Amino acid sequence: MVAVTCTQIVKSFGATQVLKGVDIHVPDGAFAVLVGPSGCGKSTLLRLLAGLEEVTSGQIRFGERDVTSLEPRARDIAMVFQSYALYPHLSVRDNLAFGLKLRKTDPATIRQRVDEVATMLGLTPKLDSLPRDLSGGQRQRVAMGRAIVRRPQLFLFDEPLSNLDAALRAQVRVDIRKQHEQLGATSIYVTHDQVEAMTLADLMFVLNKGQVEQFGTPRQVYDAPCSRFVAGFLGSPAMNFLPAVTERGDRSASARLADGSTVDLDLHTFPALTPGQPITVGVRPHDLSLETGDHPTASALSLRAGLVELLGPELQIHAELAGTPVTLCLETASGVRKGDALRLQPRALHVFDAATGASLRA
Repeated sequence: MVAVTCTQIVKSFGATQVLKGVDIHVPDGAFAVLVGPSGCGKSTLLRLLAGLEEVTSGQIRFGERDVTSLEPRARDIAMVFQSYALYPHLSVRDNLAFGLKLRKTDPATIRQRVDEVATMLGLTPKLDSLPRDLSGGQRQRVAMGRAIVRRPQLFLFDEPLSNLDAALRAQVRVDIRKQHEQLGATSIYVTHDQVEAMTLADLMFVLNKGQVEQFGTPRQVYDAPCSRFVAGFLGSPAMNFLPAVTERGDRSASARLADGSTVDLDLHTFPALTPGQPITVGVRPHDLSLETGDHPTASALSLRAGLVELLGPELQIHAELAGTPVTLCLETASGVRKGDALRLQPRALHVFDAATGASLRA
C-alpha cells in the first residue's frame, strides 16, 4: 500500500493542454475515484500515474518516492483496462498466472496465489476454461484477478465496467469494492459514471476541463457542490436550475423567480447575498415535497404536472416552473397524474452566482 500525491501536474499534447496544474493526494489504502465528463483529462491523469505517458511538468510521488520519470515496470502498479485484454488461447488459470511467470516466480507460489485469487473472485470452477467460454462479467473478474495476483502497491482502474450491461456493472462494482476491502491496497478508479463514483469512492475528485473542480467524500461533494458544474454533474435525475434575483432584508433573504414567485433563503447558509444579485437557485428532484393541507404557505412553489413516468417506487414528473423545465421525484403513492396542479416545498436549496457558477454557500 502507498499514498499517491500529484503536484501541479501539467500534460500537453502539442499545443493542446489536457491537464492544467492538477493537485491530488490519495491516502495510503484509500479508494479514490476520478470522475468527470469525456475529455476532462481523467484517463490521461491515470496514464501518467501508470507511466504510460510522460508528464509535461509537475511531480508524482508514491509515498516518499518520486516516480515522475520511472518506467511503468518500476512503479509496482497493476492496471485494469476497459478491454479485458485476456490471452484467448490460455485458460483462466494461465491468464491469472501469466504475469507471475514472466517474473520467474516460484511455481508453488504461483499456484497458491492463483487459487487464492480465484476463490476471492468466484472463479475456481472456471480455472480450466478459455476466455471465450466466460461471460463478460467473468472475463472482467479474470482481468482484475490478473492484477490482484501480483500484489502491487497500487491498483489503477480505467473505466473497467463500460463494456458490461447494467446488471453486470452493478455486480462487478460490488466485486471491486469487496476486493478493495479484502486487500486494503490503494486504488484509483476512473469513470464518467456518477453512480460508480458515488458507490465506490472513499474520496472523489471531480475533474472539469483539465482541472480538479472539487474533491471530498461522495457525501460531501453531493451535499455541498462548490459550483453549478459539480451540482449538475452529480445526481440522477440532474439538479434543477432556476434563474432568480435576490431580495435581502436585515434578517431574511429570498430568491425571486422569473414568474414573480419567491423562495426563502437561509442567511446562515448563504450569508454573502446582496440585494438584486443575479443568482441561480438549484434544487434536486428528490428535495421537492408535496405540500398537503388546506392552508398553503406563501413559500410553496406552484406548477402543473406534465409527463409522469412510473419508476417502480417513485414517480418522475416533468413540468415547468417559472418558465424553466424541471424534474421532480415523488412517491408512487402520491398518485400524481399528468395535468395535476401541485404545490411543492423545497427541502434543500443550493445557490450559485449567475455569472461564475460558483456556490454562494458559506
